[in-house]
Amino acid sequence: MVIKRRHRALSTAPLVLVLLAATGCESTPGARPEPAAAPSTSVAQPVTQVCAKPPAGPPEAPAGAVAVDPAVVGDLAAKTKSSPPNTTFWLRPGTHKLDPDRYAQVVPKQGNRYLGAPGAVLDGRKTNQYAFSGTAGNVTVQYLTVQNFVAPPDEGVVNHDSADGWLIEHSTIQYNSGAGLMAGARQQVRANCLRNNGQYGMNAYKSGGSISGLVVEGNEIVGNNTGDWERRKEGCGCTGGIKFWAVNGADIRGNWVHDNRGPGLWADTNNNDFRIEDNVLEANDGAALIYETSYNAVIRKNTIRRNNWVEGRKYADRGDTFPFATVYVSESGGEPRIRARTDKIEIYQNVLENNWSGITLWENADRFCNSPANTSSGDCTLLVKKTDLCARPAIATAPLYADCRWKTQRVDIHENRFVLDTSVVQCTVKCDRMAVLANYGTYPDWSPYQGERVAEAITGKQNNRWHDNVYIGPWKFVAHDPSRVLDFGQWQGTPYQQDTGSTLRAQGGG
Repeated sequence: MVIKRRHRALSTAPLVLVLLAATGCESTPGARPEPAAAPSTSVAQPVTQVCAKPPAGPPEAPAGAVAVDPAVVGDLAAKTKSSPPNTTFWLRPGTHKLDPDRYAQVVPKQGNRYLGAPGAVLDGRKTNQYAFSGTAGNVTVQYLTVQNFVAPPDEGVVNHDSADGWLIEHSTIQYNSGAGLMAGARQQVRANCLRNNGQYGMNAYKSGGSISGLVVEGNEIVGNNTGDWERRKEGCGCTGGIKFWAVNGADIRGNWVHDNRGPGLWADTNNNDFRIEDNVLEANDGAALIYETSYNAVIRKNTIRRNNWVEGRKYADRGDTFPFATVYVSESGGEPRIRARTDKIEIYQNVLENNWSGITLWENADRFCNSPANTSSGDCTLLVKKTDLCARPAIATAPLYADCRWKTQRVDIHENRFVLDTSVVQCTVKCDRMAVLANYGTYPDWSPYQGERVAEAITGKQNNRWHDNVYIGPWKFVAHDPSRVLDFGQWQGTPYQQDTGSTLRAQGGG
């Protein structure tokens, strides 16, 4: 998917804690109060305000720790090099600097631990590319501010080489180019402030392999993609609060993901087994969540509000009829043959309030293994080990006909609350849609998916189902293709039969 983004100033107003009571959710300032008769389906959850007051580290060096002096340039890197594995380093208060060479960096040894005292900062001075790198496992970085490093695009400052087993906790990683963090297997990212980095707060990507067992919990992820990379490199798909690539098993919970330029969370290409729960996703320029060419996820009990105002409005103003959504499931679905904690994508007990549109399930008929229209160039589905098998004539027959494309299937959307007040969003059209659709297949000329067959499959044959939801506001529904816009009765009726057990109240939609 190609999405271009533009800047929107970050809000400096204090955030009201999100408390979702049994009779309703707290609405955006200026919105009309919601009637108590409409039940909430989500639990109470305050936001994680880490950046305002990050926790302080130990004021004195722990027993056996090596003290690092900020007055000595390069002291941290030098002492790391001369000390054995499993050493604890305590950075004294003050601004720590590396040698003034772009490649100067700290290369930890196995099991090293880096603790910042109150006020300890590791500053790249817009000179050094990387803060912590190398392949040593089980490294810990805690209570440290890491800032002003200049990693190249798609590269990261902390855990640059995606080593395994790292713990990054209670740290502030800000004002860096590229990504604040990279990720490795079994990495834990807890209670950090990932703020105002040039491309991503974290780029969960590992060259030549996949990442498993990733935990991202209790972080504030705000203001990332300051470099506005989609404008600089159109169609790169390389922006957001966090981007996930080929991650097999991730728990993303209790985070406050807000005011990022572009999407908040974006899982792109052969991710599997995600649990995204109890987060507050808010005021991101693009979608709150994109789950693209990936498999098997649980998305539950999140508060999702005021997202996609910039991107959704931009495309509407151009006259684009595509239902750009706040939760965008693109060529992704449940697949029982791929091992995970679930065999579907289940989206439930979330509250979506005053976003630009709701949930879109999309499948590009022209995107499959070996197709020139596959923007995940060179990648194939997890069901086909030899990509070159996806070619004619074999691709036109079972099992390759099904297995050579990422399918939006087995998506179960239930017990969610969708609230839209167009006076809050300040929109009149194209901000009010749920959708399940595909394009008309045309490309390439050897594609077995031409015509309406993919649109017919995603709409009626791939077990994508809405049910038992609550809608408040002037919602519309799109099925099959962008031209087919339905009212609630048509959506519930034959042949679509969606949203059994759901209710819609079109008036008073605050």
